[in-house]
Amino acid sequence: MTTILVTGATSGPGVPLVDLLRSDGRDVRALSRTPGPGRVVGDLRSGIRDALDGAEVVVHLATNRRRDLPDTLRLLRDAADAGVGHLVFLSIVGVDSIPYGYYVDKLATEEAISTSGIPFTILRATQFHSFPGEILRMLGGRFFFDLDLQPIGVVDVAARLAELATGAPAGRVADIGGPEILAGRDILARLQAAGRARGPVLSISLPGRTFRAFREGHHIPGLPASGTQTFDEWLSSGAAK
Repeated sequence: MTTILVTGATSGPGVPLVDLLRSDGRDVRALSRTPGPGRVVGDLRSGIRDALDGAEVVVHLATNRRRDLPDTLRLLRDAADAGVGHLVFLSIVGVDSIPYGYYVDKLATEEAISTSGIPFTILRATQFHSFPGEILRMLGGRFFFDLDLQPIGVVDVAARLAELATGAPAGRVADIGGPEILAGRDILARLQAAGRARGPVLSISLPGRTFRAFREGHHIPGLPASGTQTFDEWLSSGAAK
């Protein structure tokens, strides 16, 4: 049986991905820095040779949301030594067009994977449904960016990753996004109606190349889309804020 190691297995799409693969009878190792049921302990910062021993496929979801390239380079080194035959990487729509530091790093990470010699698949997804709430909290609950988004459910991303992880390496595959494109002010209104934004919130638009690229829609793959879960469905599900 093929053994699949999932980094970032305890958050975001990693959680439903591990559940999907295990429900399909797959041998899955859920990498985590902390022990727990069904987990294998490891830390990308120091290398994960032991966790990779005998793994044929790696699904790389772990991110520190700042700079992922160094961790991925260590992972690639360890994966090559372990003889991994397929590495699946989750990236972000627009990393090749939006000059945001984290996106620039994601693109460099994609390039490192594609030139590593390890057979790979790269999937770019839009922002998760939780992203607007995270931005709102980051801005102190008082401001929100006036940008269109095509948010996607982590369950939809996990379903696509499961397909890719159990298939042959495919290089860069088609981008995926949620089933609707929503204006920033519409998203804010929905967050407020759901009690996830309190008090007056000001919609803002910022100058500069990065926000111009967002306003031009480089982070939106367009419709029809692969995802099926709407933003309202996610809100009503009671998913983590």
